[in-house]
Amino acid sequence: MTGDPVRLLWTLVALLLWLALVAAVAWREARARRRSAPRASPRAEGETVLVAFASQTGFGEELAVMTAETLRRGGSAVRMTPLDQVDTETLRTCGRALLIVSTTGEGDPPDNAARFVRRVMTDEADLSGVRYGLLALGDRDYDQFCGFGHAVDGWLRRAGAEPLYDLVEVDNGDAGAIRHWQHQLNALTGAVDEPDWTPPAYLPWRLTHRMLLNPGSPGGEAYHLRLEPIDHAPEWRAGDIAEVGVPASDAHPAPGAREYSVASLPADGGVEFVIRLARHADGTPGLASGWLTQDCPLGGEVAMRLRANSGFHGPARKTPMILIGNGTGLAGLRAHIKERPTGCETWLLFGERTRAHDAFFEDELRGCLATGFLTRLDRCFSRDEGDGRYVQDLIAANADEMRVWIARGAAVYVCGSLEGMSRGVHAALETMLGEEAVIQLIEDGRYRRDVY
Repeated sequence: MTGDPVRLLWTLVALLLWLALVAAVAWREARARRRSAPRASPRAEGETVLVAFASQTGFGEELAVMTAETLRRGGSAVRMTPLDQVDTETLRTCGRALLIVSTTGEGDPPDNAARFVRRVMTDEADLSGVRYGLLALGDRDYDQFCGFGHAVDGWLRRAGAEPLYDLVEVDNGDAGAIRHWQHQLNALTGAVDEPDWTPPAYLPWRLTHRMLLNPGSPGGEAYHLRLEPIDHAPEWRAGDIAEVGVPASDAHPAPGAREYSVASLPADGGVEFVIRLARHADGTPGLASGWLTQDCPLGGEVAMRLRANSGFHGPARKTPMILIGNGTGLAGLRAHIKERPTGCETWLLFGERTRAHDAFFEDELRGCLATGFLTRLDRCFSRDEGDGRYVQDLIAANADEMRVWIARGAAVYVCGSLEGMSRGVHAALETMLGEEAVIQLIEDGRYRRDVY
């Protein structure tokens, strides 16, 4: 070691300058890494993300489950819940909320959003500091496309909540719009390699039975179909939905898909439907109903998947059940009758056109009465002389007995046409019970609908 103090001083100065240069380079690299790093996940910020859904057919709930799973994989703490279990305080304390909201009919909320609409959206809430994203599901065939989703979005904005990104609209399950929603989630979590969400693959089924239920009917032809699984053993419940993939044809060059209420249980060995043949104004058959009832050969293969629809699953077995429907809506009600144990209180009210041609499953329903699967059966036929009633008229005619059932805790399930029947039944229930009582039934989950 040298003993020259000048040389020693210059050596120390050089060392300090080198250390400063190293520190500056390290600081610049760290700053660059911070700038290029993914946005911090809500978990890193100490927040729990609320994922709330309002779903009529189960599709919105399915997307909510995938949303929650994506957030959890990105490191977020998640609370998932139906929208009717959300209040203003829940929104205020969550920090971030992701809402998947369906619209039914012309801008109406799903049944499981009734409590939220009535008790939360009527408040002049202060939600400043809340950040939210909203996925709105709808159908452009309706004038009020995604109407309920837009209503929720407007309410949140007026309450001071801040959108994380613009509302995402989905028309009939459009895959591109759903991928856009997933992209927004990935931006929140910082994920770069999340796979696209795709519906579960269609599985092969075989068409084994097809029978015209109403030959000579003044209404459209209605068919009873049965499809059996090919090399798989699916499970489902009463209330669940089947999505059928329809192949392309000369008349319909692009493949399509349609949803149907399931009329059977796994114990029956196959999925059964009641499908009315739809016809366009020029007389040509509908895409799916035409293929299933006319073109697909017996023994032919059908691509199909089953989807859980918890909003139309049955109540506890001891709960009395009032089933109301018309036409092909009997499909979803039939599955519930099958699912109920013998001796449970189950009342079916059903309407069609003529007793001579449209008394669907006559022998089966009579057998259910005899064996105790049905406690009571009331039917009406709108085109018959001496009758001329619709199913909502059965409610008025049996109002006293229905009040007794509902007072004992009965649940009311409605399946069939949205226009006409569903609205008529709702009005009849309001006349019988009062508007507030019907709203309470909806909020308590005792009034559920599968209407189309």
